Amino acid sequence: MSRVNTVLGPIPAEELGIVAVHEHIGYGMPGSELDTQWWKTPEQRYAETVPKLRKFHEYGGGTFVEVTGICNGRDVDYYKSLSAKTGVHIVACTGFVGGDTALPFFARASVDYLTDHFVHEITVGIGDTGSRAGVIKVGVSRGGRMTELDKRIYRAAARAALRTGVPILTHLAIDAENAIAIFHDEKLPLDRVLFGHADDGVNAEKTRDTWIAEQGGRVGFDTFGYETELEDPPFWARPRKERLDHFLRFIDGHLDKALASADANCSPLGWPGVKGHTVNYLFEDLMPDLRAAGVDEATLTTLFVDNPAAFLTIQA
Repeated sequence: MSRVNTVLGPIPAEELGIVAVHEHIGYGMPGSELDTQWWKTPEQRYAETVPKLRKFHEYGGGTFVEVTGICNGRDVDYYKSLSAKTGVHIVACTGFVGGDTALPFFARASVDYLTDHFVHEITVGIGDTGSRAGVIKVGVSRGGRMTELDKRIYRAAARAALRTGVPILTHLAIDAENAIAIFHDEKLPLDRVLFGHADDGVNAEKTRDTWIAEQGGRVGFDTFGYETELEDPPFWARPRKERLDHFLRFIDGHLDKALASADANCSPLGWPGVKGHTVNYLFEDLMPDLRAAGVDEATLTTLFVDNPAAFLTIQA
């Protein structure tokens, strides 16, 4: 039977429903808890987050893939309480958003150590939570090229994916040539990798999205909602129509490789976040935009139900 690890235990992939495949309950850089301006109490974060997840559930959302990595505020016991409270399946990750967010202990670790750590969090559990990770997060550090630490993390992730059957999700799809070379070297099938943020306003022109798909990789258009039309757009924002047109062009030839999400923070840790942007952009804006562009319901099901389920299913 197909299954996916959620924070409340494994479930059949058929029960995932509509999936937001690249999201955050709360993300912050290491040390963000020391910030006196933007840090929120657990009660404040809970009050911000529960209504967003409840609305997601009311809209028909089934599963929220939480890809806040080690050292960035990952809190699995918190995710368990949110899942139980809202009815939303939450998938937690192991791994790192990028090598530049790994604290020194992990930054100095060998590939073998990192592999064993990822495998433990997938097969035994994260800390003492009893919850198993359902996806491995990796990423390209600031600067746009994989560092030696990034490469060690990617190699460890590939080995852990092969040993456990869970997939890999990347932060940024730039420098994909180096990433794919590592995955090929480790003999990891590329359909087990989702190359993320192919659509963001900084890196879209440098991301070889169709080439990645032609190699067999999955491609994430997962910064929907970060628009230049926002009141105070972030530096990675992009005009709404430009991003939508990019996505439409991609799915016209590579629908089976496409996944979409918003990469929103329910309650950011130690930074203000982006006002007016939530996971519910998927229902409130993206799906209406796609329908208005002529995308039919069967295609929406492929994008938000079938493709994520195939990606997240543990390949035992």
